[in-house]
Amino acid sequence: MASTVPDQNLFSLDRYHVSTEVGFILPEPLDELPAYFQPWMDVARRIPELVDAHQLRFHVDRMPLLNSQLLRGYRELRLAHLALGMMTMGYVWQEGEKETVEILPRALAVPYWAVSERLGLPPILTHADAVLANWRKRDPEGPFDMSNLEMLFSLPGGESVHGFFMAAFLVELSAVPGLKSIPAVINGVRGGDSEEVAAALEEVGRALQSMTETLKLLHVYVDPAVFYGIMRIFLSGWKDNPSMSKGLVYEGVQEEPMEFSGGSAAESSLLHCFDELLGVKHEAKGGGDFLLRMRDYMPPAHKQLVQDISAQPSLKRFVQEQSSERLTQTFQLCLTRLLAFRSYHISVVSRFITVPAARARQLRDKKSPDDEGEMVTKAPTALEERGTGGSGIMVFLKTVRDETRKSLLSDNSAEKHQADESC
Repeated sequence: MASTVPDQNLFSLDRYHVSTEVGFILPEPLDELPAYFQPWMDVARRIPELVDAHQLRFHVDRMPLLNSQLLRGYRELRLAHLALGMMTMGYVWQEGEKETVEILPRALAVPYWAVSERLGLPPILTHADAVLANWRKRDPEGPFDMSNLEMLFSLPGGESVHGFFMAAFLVELSAVPGLKSIPAVINGVRGGDSEEVAAALEEVGRALQSMTETLKLLHVYVDPAVFYGIMRIFLSGWKDNPSMSKGLVYEGVQEEPMEFSGGSAAESSLLHCFDELLGVKHEAKGGGDFLLRMRDYMPPAHKQLVQDISAQPSLKRFVQEQSSERLTQTFQLCLTRLLAFRSYHISVVSRFITVPAARARQLRDKKSPDDEGEMVTKAPTALEERGTGGSGIMVFLKTVRDETRKSLLSDNSAEKHQADESC
């Protein structure tokens, strides 16, 4: 029998920097900093052309050391972190994997470190920067779609860069109805209301399906050869990366080099939240340790949300204890769609990384590859079997997918119902 949970004890997203309109995305990010910080903005807005001309390091080395304490407010800090992060990736990887740098210059390193400390983010470009805070609408009254979205700062790779980051942005946006339904699931479990839980899980399931459909935009707007041969290195970090095995010295911060992982889809809080809600467990050796480490690359409020969802009463146990066919089927459908998303993500990684990597290996000995072949052979060899976050990418993704499959309920009416439909 359902019981009423007192309002003051209701689980809510209010304290986690989650917007009811755009979820984990930063609402209405700033696109300008105060005039004092114009030297940063002038360089950050020209990263692709400066990298192409081999001039980005020259311009960064001549930037003044600015006082980041003059930044005011959360949005100014997020914009500064994005701009400094984009410059850092361009500076480190301007000349590819063979001519990396060992030291990030003081004028970039000192303010980047200080801004990172204030935000609780690492001093490297993250998903929270490049996807969640790197957008604006061309027409403020227009829709959220590819033609009406533009980036604040870009990296080398032309239109494929826009397609990659905006597709990830739209995946985040498509998940918002499911994200907003998480409190109803938790409160329904607490109050023993199986109908409330089932209704909320239906929203979660629809959101997971929408995420998979939206991810397909990558195939339309991103050229695999450009992604693999040009873009990918600029998303790479200096942890678990043979190209920068010693890490990176942040000049003026500390003398010893530091290591940070590059950008990774695992930094998105979405799947962490859905995993914790649905009771999907990841073994430490199989990828759980990496996923746990990626939470340190999330805004602290988002990381706290993941942790707090994990601390709630078990949804899976609640489902198993109820005699509700609707609840059981809906729970199973959520897991099935989460599994489908991860399976589709593997196919995306195969097209954009595994296949180009194999082609690059074949073409390196070819004297006159075509333009596309020349592009993929320029990709860093150190990353052929690894993700930009430093993980052994295919083994990791398949392990996470298989662990999701293990979370499916067994010997239940939902599974039977799905089997019957497939016959």
